[in-house]
Amino acid sequence: MNLTIAWLYPDLMSTYGDRGNVITLQKRCEWRGIEAEVKKISVDSPIEDLESTDLIFMGGAQDTQQEIVNRDLFAGRGEEIKKLVNKNVPGLFICGAYQFMGNYYKTAEGKILKGLKLFDLYTVSSKLGEKRLIGNVIIKSKVKSQKSKVFVGFENHGGRTYLKDKSQAFALVEKGYGNNSEDATEGIIFKNAIGSYLHGPLLPKNPEIADWLISLALEVKYKKKIELKPLNDELELKAREEIIKKIIKH
Repeated sequence: MNLTIAWLYPDLMSTYGDRGNVITLQKRCEWRGIEAEVKKISVDSPIEDLESTDLIFMGGAQDTQQEIVNRDLFAGRGEEIKKLVNKNVPGLFICGAYQFMGNYYKTAEGKILKGLKLFDLYTVSSKLGEKRLIGNVIIKSKVKSQKSKVFVGFENHGGRTYLKDKSQAFALVEKGYGNNSEDATEGIIFKNAIGSYLHGPLLPKNPEIADWLISLALEVKYKKKIELKPLNDELELKAREEIIKKIIKH
């Protein structure tokens, strides 16, 4: 068995160490004997490079890099991403990537920046003097098929994201801010794709989410349910327990 993981804009959208998500996906495949090719895709890559993708990852960045990526997405690559996700190819879109997949982003000056309209949501920039949403987060996943439900991460965003349908939220916030600090939602889940504000990076801290994405990628590719070989996650789970204790304590 093999999977092709598309890592979108690794040179531009990897500000907060989110490359750890790609490493986690690749290693958890390899430890099970699943060949995992990571295909780095950026603005100079042919759009056709996305065609053989089995799993998508895209991280966050600063404003300058995001402007470059935004232009590239609307030059055609964005439509290919939408086609893949609508065909149930799993994806993980973090922070800036999550915002890109929405309907629009409204700047502090009131300017509307178009999104890809893959996720039914919009984002509003923080107003002058309004605090950024920064800190450790505990969430409770709403995905029924995920064995574990309580996950952790780190958020750092000025934008406030609002889902049109709150039932599409990936998780509910137990500690932290989440999408907007108002409605206790975090991220979104659409088909087999997750949008989230959680850095950390997310997957090393929460291996169950990585396995969920891998399992779905295999199921879509091979058109049958494939049980993943269990891995020893004792260290990861212990580390998460300690993180949760510290977050609750503070």
